[in-house]
Amino acid sequence: MTHIPHSNSQLLTVTCAVVTVSDTRSQSTDKSGQLIQQLLRDANHTVGVYTIIKDEPNQIQEQLELLGKNSNLDAVIFTGGTGIAPRDTTYDAIEKLLEKTLPGFGELFRFLSYQEIGSRAIASRAVAGVYQSKLVFSLPGSSNAVQLAMEKLILPELSHLVGLLRQ
Repeated sequence: MTHIPHSNSQLLTVTCAVVTVSDTRSQSTDKSGQLIQQLLRDANHTVGVYTIIKDEPNQIQEQLELLGKNSNLDAVIFTGGTGIAPRDTTYDAIEKLLEKTLPGFGELFRFLSYQEIGSRAIASRAVAGVYQSKLVFSLPGSSNAVQLAMEKLILPELSHLVGLLRQ
């Protein structure tokens, strides 16, 4: 059940890009990317772009820059590459480009994760912010983490936050 705290706000249909960052996943094995798309559609949002890219900082930044120019998109959701392993570069690549950050997203995500997985939550570098007037979320690659972030944080606020960016 998704809690919608802004019951008086108009629920906008948001068009999102879903980007999986992985050196090993394909469309058929990308459970997290598929889950994000399904949860968005179930909430009456639209997936305008879906792609899988390698965990290479230049590719991640180029992808965000390309999506930032797409006037049909309202939000970009990345999954994968948010840990601290040497190949986890999504946070480093994205954080540099964000024009505004939403520190509360990462803080709340780690708090909620801690309730589920304990102290391992400290290794997550999930981040959110704004780039080129688009919301940007960067989630871990785990399907459980994706479900948590989408259901508890992103979907309840997506329409409201996009509405603020459109003002």
